[in-house]
Parts: sequence; structure tokens; C-alpha cells
Amino acid sequence: MFPKALAAVVLAFLEGETFQQHLALPGFGEAARLPPTYCRPMSFSFESTTDDVLAGVDLSGRRFVITGAASGLGEESARALAAHGASILMLARDPQKNADAADRVRASVPDADLSLDIVDLADLASVRAFAGRYIESGRPIDVLMNNAGVMACPFGHTVDGFEMQFGTNHLGHFELTRLLRPAIVAGDDPRIVILSSAAHGIADVDLDDPGFEQSEYDAWVAYGRSKSANALHALALASRLDGVLSLSVHPGGIMTNLGRHLNDDLMNQMLDRAKERAEASGEESGGMQFKSIPQGAATQVWAATSPDLVGNDGAYLADCGLGVDGGNLGRNGFAPHIIDVVTAGRLWELSERLLAD
Repeated sequence: MFPKALAAVVLAFLEGETFQQHLALPGFGEAARLPPTYCRPMSFSFESTTDDVLAGVDLSGRRFVITGAASGLGEESARALAAHGASILMLARDPQKNADAADRVRASVPDADLSLDIVDLADLASVRAFAGRYIESGRPIDVLMNNAGVMACPFGHTVDGFEMQFGTNHLGHFELTRLLRPAIVAGDDPRIVILSSAAHGIADVDLDDPGFEQSEYDAWVAYGRSKSANALHALALASRLDGVLSLSVHPGGIMTNLGRHLNDDLMNQMLDRAKERAEASGEESGGMQFKSIPQGAATQVWAATSPDLVGNDGAYLADCGLGVDGGNLGRNGFAPHIIDVVTAGRLWELSERLLAD
């Protein structure tokens, strides 16, 4: 059975190298390295909520596009950003669920500036149709939040024949981002925020067998590969989109509709991995600790709005801070393979080939 959400107090800053202190890669330059101000503790933490990170922030005139906005972290991000004056385009594959989510946002924020559209990331025709409509409208995008995803689902394929998790979580968003590029670069201080996960530590991308054609399918391995791809996508964008800040985010453990495919066996595997990560990091917390939805959405909202992140292009974020090399992946640590610029480049090339076929 699913455990109850746990309350936890986590330090806002852990000893160790932060993401950009560790990252010293050709092509990123000194501007991509961590400013000295990050030697002090971050002002937010594991417990911070969307309202905490947006306190005093005026987003009037800022335009956000959010995938997976019909529930969970996407809906909460839309609510929080709209409450501070942002204009939000909520994207989802189910128009009724999206409309219901918009109604809930408006119940909390009566003057919310919301618009809705349909995109199914598991269907490239849907992705391309939406992107075509948007580009034709001539509207810029200040922040694209690639929030939607599937997790640990049974083996299956997208409409276009890709393994479901890699195809939806990575390839769908890769194509959406590529097609929306003209609108993004036309934005005001534009950003791309991509939802990754601590599950990136389960598996690196497999560039030779992305669809499990040569290996037995494992739901968690497939999810891990897709989340590594998400982080590597942000890393690759950092060296390919001048003037656009690209970031990946681990939101934490949150009970949302994303977990709809988790049976007891898959849930136990997840909890066991979390306990192993904690023990390997020398922590005594007993493993996985869960966040509320406003806490879970805080890091992606912070990534989308904080001026402190300028100069940290391609970074992996968690607990409203920069990822920490050697830290617990379940909190704010990251695995070395998500900062491999060579793999990021190869994944980019593979993605282009797959989408061109």
C-alpha cells in the first residue's frame, strides 16, 4: 500500500560540490559556472512551497506554457504562477481534465489569466499540430515548462512506435521544444524548465537500444533512462540555444496521478532504492520522504522565475537549489552521467534521427 506523506526537515544546503561547480565542460564558458554567491546557504529548502518561492514576485506580462497542466505539479505551477500575474497556457491531452483543472485554478485565483490547448506527447502528430498553431499565432514564450510525463508504466509504445516512457517523457518534449524554438527565442529572458527526477540514477540513457528491442523491459529502468534523457536534454540545450536559460528539475517524491501505474511491487522497489541511496549517503532518515504537491512544484516554479539562476545554464536542480555532486539522489544529489556533454550531444543526434524517420 502507498505510505502516508512524511513530514521532514531537510537542510537547505548540503556540503559538497554544486552542479555548476562540478561542471567544467568545453563550450559552456565562464558564464555557465557557479557565481561566488552560491557559497552561502540557499534561502529555500525541501519544505519550501510554491507560495514561498514566489513571495513578493510580480510576474505580470510573463507568458508561461506548461505541459501536463491538468493535474498535480503542472496544475499547481499554473495556480501559483497565475496568482502572481503570469499568463498561463495550460496544455494537456484530455481537454475535459484540462478544463476542470483550469476551473480549480480560477476558484483559487479568480482573475487568473489562463488559456488551454491540447497536446498528446505520445503522438507526434498532436505535438506538431499544436506547435504549428502556436507559431502561427505569433505569440512569444517566456517560459516553457516541460512538466508532463508517465512513470513505470507497463511496456507499450507511443503512436509513432517509440517505447512509451522514452517516447513521451523525452522525445515528445524534445520535438515540442524544437518546434517552439522561434517563440522561445522571441521571449523576454526566456527559460526552458524540464522535469527530470532522482530516478535518473537508476539508469543512464541507452543510445544503442532506446526501445528495449535487445533487452528485457524493466519499468523502472525505462523511467530512469527517460529521466536521464530529460536532464541531458537541458544540458544539450544550454550549448545550443543562446540567450535561453535551460534547467532540469527533480521535484521530489510526491503522490500525484504520475504514480497511477505503481503496484505494490513497483512501490516497494522505489522505497528500497530510496533507502539504499540514503544509506549510501550516510543519512539515517530511513529512505524516501514525501512532499506535498505545493512543495513538489516549488523547485520548477523557482527554476522558472528566480534571478539567482542566471549563469547556471544546463543545471540540475532539487529542493529549490543547485544539484549537489555526491549528495543523496533522493534529495538534491545527482549522478555523473547527467553532466556528460558527450552523451548529451549523442542523445541530441539520436533524437533528431528518430524524429526524422
